[in-house]
Amino acid sequence: MKFKDKNKNHHKLYTTWGEHLDPDHVLEEYPRPQLKRDNYTILNGYWDYCITKDSAMPEHYDCKILVPFSPESMLSEVNKQLMPEEFLWYKRKITIDTLPDNKRCILHFGAVDQFCEVYFNNKKVKEHMGGYLPFSIDLTEEIEKGENILILKVADDSDTSYHSRGKQKLDRGGMFYTAQSGIWQTVWMEWVPKIYIESIKITPLVLQSAVEVNILINNSNTLDLHKKDDNSSNRNSDSMISGEIECIEFHIDVYAKGTLIISESSEYPNVVIPMSNFEYWSPENPFLYDVVITAGEDRVETYFAMRIIEIKMDSEGIPRIYLNHKPYFQNGILDQGYWPDGLYTAPSDEALIFDILKTKELGFNMIRKHIKIEPLRWYYHCDRLGILVWQDMVNGGEKYNELIVGYLPTLFPSSAKLLKDKHYRLFGRKNEEGRKEWLKECEDTVNHLYNSPSIVVWVPFNEAWGQFDAKKIYARLKEMDKTRLVDHASGWYDQKCGDFKSIHNYFHKLKIKSEKRPTVLSEFGGFACYIKEHSYSWKIYGYRIYMNEEDLNKDFQKMFAQDIAELKKKGLCAAVYTQLSDVEDEVNGLFTYDRKICKVKPLMNIIR
Repeated sequence: MKFKDKNKNHHKLYTTWGEHLDPDHVLEEYPRPQLKRDNYTILNGYWDYCITKDSAMPEHYDCKILVPFSPESMLSEVNKQLMPEEFLWYKRKITIDTLPDNKRCILHFGAVDQFCEVYFNNKKVKEHMGGYLPFSIDLTEEIEKGENILILKVADDSDTSYHSRGKQKLDRGGMFYTAQSGIWQTVWMEWVPKIYIESIKITPLVLQSAVEVNILINNSNTLDLHKKDDNSSNRNSDSMISGEIECIEFHIDVYAKGTLIISESSEYPNVVIPMSNFEYWSPENPFLYDVVITAGEDRVETYFAMRIIEIKMDSEGIPRIYLNHKPYFQNGILDQGYWPDGLYTAPSDEALIFDILKTKELGFNMIRKHIKIEPLRWYYHCDRLGILVWQDMVNGGEKYNELIVGYLPTLFPSSAKLLKDKHYRLFGRKNEEGRKEWLKECEDTVNHLYNSPSIVVWVPFNEAWGQFDAKKIYARLKEMDKTRLVDHASGWYDQKCGDFKSIHNYFHKLKIKSEKRPTVLSEFGGFACYIKEHSYSWKIYGYRIYMNEEDLNKDFQKMFAQDIAELKKKGLCAAVYTQLSDVEDEVNGLFTYDRKICKVKPLMNIIR
């Protein structure tokens, strides 16, 4: 399979953070603020690598790659596309001075695209499919004092199979971008006690003035021990861990602005904590409660927020989105999460913060994270800086029918009412295994991001890309997460369910009709302005072309001050402008791809 190399003539754009990147200190922040420990080792930096046609483990690694940047990115110092018939190999040494007593060694990968096998000291210890979600490996039995060898074998079908891929495309161009592969989020290692906290789930119970904390320890089969059930069949009598867990006490300390306000102890891993006189979280007041949880010898830090998102009728009988019991218009922007020098990987933590802060400064209070899952630090910054997040699931499926998912509903929106998403072949979903894989990843995404209070909406499907059984998916998401709303089919092919009527409109006059559900304009705008020295290629992709920034800003301001403001009066509850930054051929960003120029002024009339 051959593809044209469309990257040969592109401009080599670097962000300011990429220009000043120190290879010896790459993304060294703790990657998981929602479950933080003090004892950890970041494994980013130079690794040995090679690309082979043969699936057999290579004897020689002749080159270096800067992890966690994918080989397709400039910051990786490789700048080469991995093809579907090739294998990408990583290798690095891990030196251990001492092996702590009664500790377990856990190796974490933030994300590896798309399929990988992990070998440690010549033993295969893990296989993982899926390029967007994290995975961990307990290396306690394999790790040795002195030198250890870690090897990864990676394969990536990209858009040639049904696996989730987002907007990656080997034959990139237009609204699809350079495919990337391999390690693209931080790799790290930590030592934990023999019995340790594997995950936590925190649910704000605003109506009950409480918060629920569920703690999962590393042997989940033993949780029933705390229910004092005399049925010994539930016990793993052969496990030393099981016997020890019965003695564990869970302790939870809650802090507000550094002051301890609640201290709870329990023999049960599920605790409901009263929160009298709590403070609401919102974009205007991103108030977070800090938490320290101990379970036996393990100690982790986390946080939560008290906020509630609902659908209610306003005083005029119009369905609205309410935040903390008040109507709240969500003025949002679409964010692809691409970087010219790092592709999927931001060059620094400061770069992630920049995008969020600039979004707020321009007058937006919401980001729709478009068909990509970010590192957990991005969500942490949204939580602490205060911005709402609509989280897209990552699309997959076989090759899409461009007429069905593109031209027809774009030019004739009413046509989308005529087709049900049970017609799997038309939506690129005839492969049953692919549908099962996507559903599992969808559920895993909810569990992975559940503790981020900034996320208020799940978006399972976008513009029918791999859409299927949206009614069932909607029901499943509402069953899993009762604290958030669901935009079941963003754009078109509405299946008459979901919490919104969700519209994409780039080419027609902006208008809405009265609905029993709230109406959201989940994509619009796309005004394009090419900035020569800061654009990726000579191509211009966008929905309305402007020759200069002044004219762009004039129409940008007018659209919000007049069109969106008028639609809000008629019942519009949220609007998502396309988009935050340029991406490759797309020059419809408010910022250039390198984030060095903002093409517009902050909104003069901020809609709330």
